Amino acid sequence: MDALILIKIIIILIIFAITLFIAMYSTYAERKVAAVMQDRIGPNRAGPWGILQPLADGGKMFFKEDFIPALANKKLFIIAPGIAMFTALMTSAIIPWGGTITMFGYTFDLQVADVDIGILYILGVVSMGVYGIMIGGWASNNKYSLFGAVRSSAQMISYELAMGLSILAVVMTSGSLSLKDIVEAQDGGKWNVLYQPLAFLIFIVCAFAECNRAPFDLAECESELIGGYHTEYGSMKLGFFLFAEYINMFISSAVISVLFFGGYNFPFMHELGLSPNALTITGTLVFFAKIFFFIFFFMWVRWTLPRFRYDQLMHLGWKSLIPLAILNLMITGGFLLLKDLF
Repeated sequence: MDALILIKIIIILIIFAITLFIAMYSTYAERKVAAVMQDRIGPNRAGPWGILQPLADGGKMFFKEDFIPALANKKLFIIAPGIAMFTALMTSAIIPWGGTITMFGYTFDLQVADVDIGILYILGVVSMGVYGIMIGGWASNNKYSLFGAVRSSAQMISYELAMGLSILAVVMTSGSLSLKDIVEAQDGGKWNVLYQPLAFLIFIVCAFAECNRAPFDLAECESELIGGYHTEYGSMKLGFFLFAEYINMFISSAVISVLFFGGYNFPFMHELGLSPNALTITGTLVFFAKIFFFIFFFMWVRWTLPRFRYDQLMHLGWKSLIPLAILNLMITGGFLLLKDLF
C-alpha cells in the first residue's frame, strides 16, 4: 500500500511538471503560430529559434516590481491569482493519461484518481475558477478590472450551462460519469465525436468561452477594458493569471480528447501486437498528440476570428447553444429509448 501511495505521489508530481511545462511553452507556440499566420518571424533572440523565450519571460515576471494599488483590498488582491492557478491545476487530477502499466511488480493506472463522478468534479472545479477572476477584478478597486470581472463571470456562468448539457449527452451514450469509463467505452475507434457531433461542437465553443480565449476574450479586451480583470496586476501575480489561462487551455484540450476522441485509445491499437506496457505508453503519446492538436486549434482560432460584441456573446450562449444542447439531449434520449425497445 505504501508503495502504491508513493507511485501516486510520483504521478502527481510528473503531471504537475508536464502541465507547467506545456503551459510555459504554449506561450512560445502561441507567438510562433501568430508569426506564421501573419508572415513574421516571432521570438528568435533568446536561444536558438527563440526556444528559451518562456524562461526569459518567466525571469522578467519574477524580477519585476510586485506592485499593489494603494486602495486595493490587499489580501484578496494576493489571493485571487492563487485561486486561478489552484483551480486550473486541480482539474488534471482525474484525467486518465493512459491505461494500466506494470512496474517493479506493481500495476497501476496513469491517473491520479478515478472518481465515479469525474464529470461532476470537472464542472465543479471549473465553476470555482470564476472566483479567482471575480475577486481579482473587485479587489483591484479599478472600474476597468471590475467590468472585466463581471463580464468574465457572466460569460463563464452562461456557457457552463450549455457545456454541462452537451456533456450529459456523452454520459448518456457512455453510461458512466467516470472519465476512465468514458475512454474505455470508446475503445476500437468508437469515438463519441462520431455519435455526438453536435455535442462536440457545442462543447468546444463553450471551452473557448470558459478559457476566455478569442473570439470570447471579452473579459480582457484591450480596446475597451485596458486589460480587463488583471489591469492592476504585475509581476508574478499577473504571471499566475496568464499561466492559469494556458493551463486551462491544456486541460480543456485533454478533456475534449477524453470525451470525444477516445483519450488514449486509437484505431487498430490492439492489432499492433505490442506488450501491455508498450501499448500503454503508445496510447499516452497518442493522447498527447491529440491534446497538442487542440492547443494548436485554440491558437489558430484566436488569430483567425474577430472578437464578438458582448451582446452577440450572450445571445450565442443563451439563445443558440443552450437550445441546441437541449435538442441534442432529447435526440440522444429518444435514440437510446428506441435502441432499448428494438
